Amino acid sequence: MAKPVTGFSKKTKTEKIDWLTQTYLSANPTAKQTLQKYWNTDTKLQKLHDDFIENTISNYYLPFGVAPNFLINGDLLALPMVIEESSVVAAASNAAKFWLSRGGFTAKVLSTQKNGQIHFDYFGNEQDLIIFFSEIKTILIESVSEIQKNMKKRGGGLLDIELISKTDALDGYYQLHCTFETLDAMGANFINSCLEQIAQTFEAKAESHPSFKSNNTTPEVVMSILSNYVPECLVEAEVSCPIEDLDQKDIKGNEFAKKFVRAVEIAKAEPRRAVTHNKGVMNGIDAVILATGNDFRAVEAGIHAYALKNGHYSSLTDARIENDTFIFSIQIPLAIGTIGGLTSLHPMTKFALQLLQNPNAKQLMQIVAVAGLAQNFAAIRSLVTTGIQKGHMKMHLMNILNQLDASEIEKNEAINYFKENTVSHSAVIEYVEKLRA
Repeated sequence: MAKPVTGFSKKTKTEKIDWLTQTYLSANPTAKQTLQKYWNTDTKLQKLHDDFIENTISNYYLPFGVAPNFLINGDLLALPMVIEESSVVAAASNAAKFWLSRGGFTAKVLSTQKNGQIHFDYFGNEQDLIIFFSEIKTILIESVSEIQKNMKKRGGGLLDIELISKTDALDGYYQLHCTFETLDAMGANFINSCLEQIAQTFEAKAESHPSFKSNNTTPEVVMSILSNYVPECLVEAEVSCPIEDLDQKDIKGNEFAKKFVRAVEIAKAEPRRAVTHNKGVMNGIDAVILATGNDFRAVEAGIHAYALKNGHYSSLTDARIENDTFIFSIQIPLAIGTIGGLTSLHPMTKFALQLLQNPNAKQLMQIVAVAGLAQNFAAIRSLVTTGIQKGHMKMHLMNILNQLDASEIEKNEAINYFKENTVSHSAVIEYVEKLRA
């Protein structure tokens, strides 16, 4: 049984690896070699990667792909995508190509406010709290003047502070709800710094306020933190065309449009379908978010919460037919940035943003929304026509062949064979075994 380790964070990278391999990986003599194989030979670049997180022992690579031919608001772009799942980049590219000749994608930002809360307990007279807040609101705003000096110069900063009672949900629970504009920065560190300063000022003023001292019911801050739910930071994207322009090889445009709309209606009505439907949306969104150095966990959490905004989990996309025109759209909350964090540090993130022609935060919001819409279009198009597995498994074929250590000759033979045959794991194994026999 392994024993606890002390001072692990103070060990060198090599010492960390030695301890891990000796303690947990003694049965794998090549473990250390595998880890070192993924070190960057550029020591300066490797040091940069090592400093991103704690206890770094190696790098974990994901493919960096590109989906070309995205016409967005009249600009033709190639979208950088970082993802491990087969067929995602191909699906995005196919959707971009499909809509390229049908007017492309339109997108617009609806709002850009972000928010955070100071959560506190108060069990006294609510009217005393309301009066106290009205007296010190200006002081609370002034308390972050130094923190937001640079942000203010750029046109952003703290917008407002609101006292909200949440006692109907939890006894004695109140919050100071703060709204912010952070421009091209995602702004998490800025928002949290402001919140903590406001909380400190709030508590200090409360301690000396006569209403609380006389009743011994001083407000007590529990925590101060930004919210990753940003329904006031919205972007929408859309594609549309006459129904007859949807004619495809094996299906007429009107039939395709009806089946497509019905598929989206099912995802609106049935949460079990909606989860997989929205996962497909996030395939496109996350891939661009990762490529541009943004926080995909925050984006995921906020978007999935938004899918519940009407009281049940539902589709993030909408499809309809109006006056013989097919319209497919998405509206999502996105708190992302193009400055700060990894966007100015990671070389591949810099490259991704340059590839996108150095967008500002609003432009990147539009690009990300389009990526999600395109991915969902490609998935539903497959589902209501050929089925999802035909294209997915053909893209997955190379992964199976690599698992079997297939030679280049075997790979070429298999690719040709499965152009006309159904791909499955067992079918690929059987075919490769026949080649080898």
